[in-house]
Amino acid sequence: MFLDVHKVPFSEANLKELCASPVDEFGVRHVNLFYNKDTNVCFCLLEGPDMEAIEKHHSKVNIKCEWITEVSLARDFKPPI
Repeated sequence: MFLDVHKVPFSEANLKELCASPVDEFGVRHVNLFYNKDTNVCFCLLEGPDMEAIEKHHSKVNIKCEWITEVSLARDFKPPI
């Protein structure tokens, strides 16, 4: 699971479509997108095999991320017994 941030070069409607997109050729799937309309910034929560796949996913559509980081979902966290 990866979280990234970047400017949004397309419409809000396109963001909604992306959330419903199937896994791409890099093995990346949109889990959810968080969009700040005032600043035109998008935070993407993506599932993918590795950082390189996430970078390729964005490069394919000429989007440069300010940063990308691997994350875990707190609700899925299982403490050691």
